[in-house]
Amino acid sequence: MKSKLFKSLALGLIAVSLWSCKKDETRTVSSVAAAGTLTASTTTLSLVQANGSLPATTLTYPLATSTGYVVPVTSTLQFALKGTNFATPREIVVTAKTYAPTITEVNNMILALGGKVGTPAQVEVRLKSGAAVNDLTYSNVVTLSATPYLASAWIYAPGAYQGWNPSTADSLISLSSNGVYTGMIAYTAGNLEFKITPAKKWDVAYGDAGAGKISSSAGDNLKSPDAIVKQVTVDLNKNTIVFGTPNEWSLIGDATPGGWGADTDMKGVNDGKYTVYSLKTTLVVGEFKFRFAHDWGVNLGGGATLTTGGDNIKVTTAGTYTITLTVIKTADKVTGGTYTIVKN
Repeated sequence: MKSKLFKSLALGLIAVSLWSCKKDETRTVSSVAAAGTLTASTTTLSLVQANGSLPATTLTYPLATSTGYVVPVTSTLQFALKGTNFATPREIVVTAKTYAPTITEVNNMILALGGKVGTPAQVEVRLKSGAAVNDLTYSNVVTLSATPYLASAWIYAPGAYQGWNPSTADSLISLSSNGVYTGMIAYTAGNLEFKITPAKKWDVAYGDAGAGKISSSAGDNLKSPDAIVKQVTVDLNKNTIVFGTPNEWSLIGDATPGGWGADTDMKGVNDGKYTVYSLKTTLVVGEFKFRFAHDWGVNLGGGATLTTGGDNIKVTTAGTYTITLTVIKTADKVTGGTYTIVKN
């Protein structure tokens, strides 16, 4: 009797165990909806700088969703120049069912993608949806046509080289307003420290955060590695700074500090064109010429109107001079120039 009772209990426990295991194997499956249809209110965009704050177009699309076991999903708009197959797209994560970029935003995006000022461009847009890298779907592709305009922006570099005055500090330029700024700054011995300001005032100033980084909360001054003309590049997207040595226009001759054996570099005006250069230096009685890239392949000399390969320019009185060179180019080739030389 006891044996039958134990057998019944054992069978009951096994049944409960099997039922429990079967219940544990039941799973709720998550299903992520595929990217839907993307539309644009207009695909031919009129980019006019005066209307920069107005919407260029309105993109409409469904947001990514999941059913069953809910998992986080993301909807992202991808932008790329036509023909690049979205190899290196610009991505914008969206949380609303419409996105209306301004004319300024579209213009800057085209330039950042590699479009050229004044040249018609086509930008492809698609919606990327999904919960993981291996669970992504894409919408149809919409092609936007537009011609970008020149939209320059500047930041400033007040420092010891100019008396720490933001209102008169030299500038760095971003031709496409993409957050990357560059320009030449003429540092002098004992005056290497400076900071970066977004405006000509001290409200916000970027200092040295170490390892090539800058920060608006860093108290230490930035410092040029040399007391010469340096090419300074600041990326406010990554908060980085890089120093280089430009190899452009200079003076050479026995009237200059370096004689005929070493160039004295000039500093270009940071307007993105680099056709105007200046230099304040001490000259002695003698001669000099202007030359490009420390090479005689392109040099300017002669009278008030400079010509390529022209005669040496004479200095008859020693002193400190401010010299300005304006380069004349035809089809990007230097054909001549003009200059002024003023004794201080």
